[in-house]
Amino acid sequence: MRRGRHMPRHANANYVRPGVSPNNPMFGRYRSTVGFPPAQSVYNHWRHWYQPGHLLWTQPPQLQHPSSSFRTVRHPFNRPPRPPDPYQWSSWRQTGVLPHTRGLHLSAGLMESTDRPPPQKRRKSAEGDQFQRSPQHSPPKGSRSPKGSPEWLRNVASIEVPPGKFPNRTAAIPELKRHWEDLSHLCKAAPSVKRGKQKWPFDFSVMSYNILSQDLLCDNTYLYRHCNPPVLDWRNRFPNIIKELEQHSADIMCLQEVQEDHYKQQIKPSLESLGYHCEFKRRTGLKPDGCAVIFKRERFSLVSCHPVEYFRRGVPLLDRDNVGLIVLLRPIDPHVSLSNVCVANTHLLYNPRRGDIKLAQLAMLLAEISRVSQLPDSSVCPVLLCGDFNSVPWSPLYRFIKDRRLDYDGMPIGKVSGQEETPRGQRILTVPIWPRSLGISQQCQYENQTRDSELRDLEQTERDSFTEASIEHCLRLTSAYSHHLKESGQPEITTCHSRTAITVDYIFYSAALGDVMAQAECSAPPERGLQLLGRLALVGEEELQKVNGLPNQHNSSDHLPLLTRFRLHPQADS
Repeated sequence: MRRGRHMPRHANANYVRPGVSPNNPMFGRYRSTVGFPPAQSVYNHWRHWYQPGHLLWTQPPQLQHPSSSFRTVRHPFNRPPRPPDPYQWSSWRQTGVLPHTRGLHLSAGLMESTDRPPPQKRRKSAEGDQFQRSPQHSPPKGSRSPKGSPEWLRNVASIEVPPGKFPNRTAAIPELKRHWEDLSHLCKAAPSVKRGKQKWPFDFSVMSYNILSQDLLCDNTYLYRHCNPPVLDWRNRFPNIIKELEQHSADIMCLQEVQEDHYKQQIKPSLESLGYHCEFKRRTGLKPDGCAVIFKRERFSLVSCHPVEYFRRGVPLLDRDNVGLIVLLRPIDPHVSLSNVCVANTHLLYNPRRGDIKLAQLAMLLAEISRVSQLPDSSVCPVLLCGDFNSVPWSPLYRFIKDRRLDYDGMPIGKVSGQEETPRGQRILTVPIWPRSLGISQQCQYENQTRDSELRDLEQTERDSFTEASIEHCLRLTSAYSHHLKESGQPEITTCHSRTAITVDYIFYSAALGDVMAQAECSAPPERGLQLLGRLALVGEEELQKVNGLPNQHNSSDHLPLLTRFRLHPQADS
């Protein structure tokens, strides 16, 4: 008769697996009072080893246990290979983990973090079953996936794989081709002339790139079902990312999802050896990643650095750990004096249903940009605003950045970012969106930023503005990309995984007179600004389909880097 879970046990009985010596130190005994299975230490090694690409595998039946510590999750492919039996040495030898010698020897590379805490427990809710959801269903709460998955990615993710095998796609995957779009011939403004001598402009390149934090990749493995597992290993991804950054050799790089330990140990030393200066801001709380702004020391000098934390204790709307990073840079040119350039980098909240939080985070960033970029004459220096905004082109949040105003009366918060075609829930944006206690006006400026002489005149106006369903900002910004392919008119793609293929990454900039992108704008461009000389063209779904989506063996992030080139003209009075 099978002994029940709470059936009393004999005091002298040794409950060990048949055929295993009870004296072997690697195998513990059952403890009915605690409820743990045997061989706990081997089980921990087994779980670490069976996550080489940070994928989760099905536990063998003998280790499935009613305790909440031993939840069973599904492998990303439909037919998971059976893991080795931890009680049989021969099973370990067949995997290659255990050599044909006594003792358990695991690869140092696979066990490099033996002091890490075990994976977090999963709750018995719909969220806990995230790896069993089909791509057509909604992602787990707090996940990174927006709209529905493209059909071709759903097909790739549903490939059935024999036990112990992976789809061999690496040999047939070509490299993604992107071409350079030269826009310099469309710039109308000519270099200024003073005292009979031509003043040469300052040309520089800017990149914005979400490099995909390894920890976030591990926490969202269901997004990468279409990937060959080796391409997800950081030991393969890091060399690819550094090679890509070195190849493009941008003068300024704004990186998102930069994992702090990787930044300190690998990314920063590698880029400093290439002549870059690095600034980094980690997300607040326990989040391991953040934003970095990196620039060439021979092209720019650092004037000031301003990290922005969106978390505000006591403000329920701002209880998330996203951050921004702003640097004020001075161009280095021995021949002429140039205006400073304000460079801002951010990664806004993902959650498509919380457009109110995204707008409040953006308002905080714009207020700091407005302060940092302000010149003595109350104008602003040229601004570059880069990052992952988790909002699609022409969404209300996107239009707010470009149009400088958003009327949101009656707007559902789920429609702010446009990430979902049919947003769930119809809760309406409140008026005002953020409380006045935040210290930021509805014009996205610090309330104490106005000069004392003007403050009294504007105090009543600002107070009234908090009762209006509209927000504004003072920066004149345009996007460096048009968001559709020139040849086919299809949407450009900046991020792609097994759940979506959309645009969420941008480079916004202060466009100067005669700039190619400013010519189509309704608002007049600022006197001090930048001219877009060219950009690395983005691609559509058809091109991504040919390379099996993102990441792949050549592109090691689920985002594509944006790369642009700008021209900064000397001021007439310099």
